[in-house]
Amino acid sequence: MSDVPAFRTALTAAFDDQSLILPDDQRFAPYITEWRSKYSASAIAILRPADTPEVARAVQLCQAHGINIVPQGGNTSLVGGSVPVDGEHAVVISLDRMARVREVDPVNNTITVDAGCILATIQQEAEAVDRFFPLSLGSEGSCRIGGNIATNAGGILTLRYGNTRDQVLGLEVVTADGQIWDGLNSQ
Repeated sequence: MSDVPAFRTALTAAFDDQSLILPDDQRFAPYITEWRSKYSASAIAILRPADTPEVARAVQLCQAHGINIVPQGGNTSLVGGSVPVDGEHAVVISLDRMARVREVDPVNNTITVDAGCILATIQQEAEAVDRFFPLSLGSEGSCRIGGNIATNAGGILTLRYGNTRDQVLGLEVVTADGQIWDGLNSQ
């Protein structure tokens, strides 16, 4: 059993107001309710890391205190997987601040983005250098690439170009113990 008050104290010390949302904050509700309002739950806190090291710090802190983690991309899931199970001691780690396009490389036909990058942004960045990113979904204006990769999203162009996994050359991953594994590859 985890000590929730001690965990909240540790969160407050480790994260600023941009990265941490507590239940008494008006910004809290959208992160614990899926977009159709079919699934809703409670959470200890919402963490909105800005980069991979902040994700690693969040995972390490949750692990040290025995707190469950619910990763959240665009919260566009139709199965409730992006919100916590009610009654569980959990933290939502939202990727909404990790929306950076790191590099567009038209020579190698690659784009490197953060997990919270919105799919439509990736499509626009590719188009800006006369390239085409072939993943297309109804939620492309709000879904995030991390969720697309995690669920191996298909979309309307799957038969021609394959699922999301067919578009991925490498990943940068935060492991369950909070370590960063760099498997990024652009070739």
